[in-house]
Amino acid sequence: MAGRGIHSPFPAPPQGGAPRGRRAWLRLAGAAALMPALAPPLRAQPQPGAAALAPASPVPASLAPDSATLLLPGPEGGAAAQWARGVAAALERGLPHAVALRTVTLGGPDGVTAANRFATLEAGDGRTLLVLPGLAAHARLVGESRAQFQPEGWLPLCVSWQGAVLAGRGVLAPTAARPLRLALPGPDAPEAAALLALDLLGLPAIPVFGIAGGAAAAALAQGVADAMVIAAPAAAAQADRQRLLPWLELDTPGRRENPEVPAASALPAIRPAPLAAAQAGFAALRLRAALMLPGLTSADVVAAWRRAALLWQEDEAKQPAETTAPALVGAEARATIAPLCPAADAVLAYREWLLRRLRWQAG
Repeated sequence: MAGRGIHSPFPAPPQGGAPRGRRAWLRLAGAAALMPALAPPLRAQPQPGAAALAPASPVPASLAPDSATLLLPGPEGGAAAQWARGVAAALERGLPHAVALRTVTLGGPDGVTAANRFATLEAGDGRTLLVLPGLAAHARLVGESRAQFQPEGWLPLCVSWQGAVLAGRGVLAPTAARPLRLALPGPDAPEAAALLALDLLGLPAIPVFGIAGGAAAAALAQGVADAMVIAAPAAAAQADRQRLLPWLELDTPGRRENPEVPAASALPAIRPAPLAAAQAGFAALRLRAALMLPGLTSADVVAAWRRAALLWQEDEAKQPAETTAPALVGAEARATIAPLCPAADAVLAYREWLLRRLRWQAG
């Protein structure tokens, strides 16, 4: 059968060769025929257990940077700087290798300037972080033209979330003839959201502007105002110390600090968009500070920072509850600050209410 035999790479044995030589040649020829079907030559394989015996590889550099910058609202040595100092110390201890954290202070205490700068520097290397106060988010809510950042996609690492209550003396029962006089810093302050809540509940109230901080308690004592907003780590307890009754908790979705106090969101006659608007104001009031990563940060970098943030949370849990806001990390932190960025209809509802009710408009 000419032309259909096996073409061997070996020379044919001489005719009349010894039988043993012919048999050996036939074995070699058969092996040659099978060579095209065989798998490629095997490379050297590691010995079993070699990986276990190898020294542990160092943490990849991509998991966490060796240096990072924290952008802070001013002033130097202010509330944001003091908060960031404790966070930075915990993060440095919690990361798997030494990281140099430096701070850069930008703008004023509302945090708008720092947030604007952070928005322009977004990158996925985890080397720039932002300390965001609630005032910065509130500036966006009311339409402040300086607020040019979009925080919806930013990733919170550490969040300090304080309580907030509406408090006063006696029973909350204002009438049209005697409306509740609410002490407020100004129409553009987050505390003004409490007045919106009273409006939604149908409770007559009027603002008394120009009263902020400790002056509010003095205004109530002097009879200048009937109610005030208390935003503090233990807001209801602070109201008790001032001999005030906490009437309403200015709550946000999924987060109650004072369940024994009626929640503003749980009362009847509240419409969805205005309620979300009010809760956006409450959220700005309750957010003491949040440490943010850019939204484009890679998952492994985020995971490294979040593991370090757990140490900060543990440190905060050891502090007195009367002076330390609850420390939130991970998914809980992200869900809690979500009301800071309400839907467009809620933003519009809040701005329209400011214009109609308080005759105030940003810019």
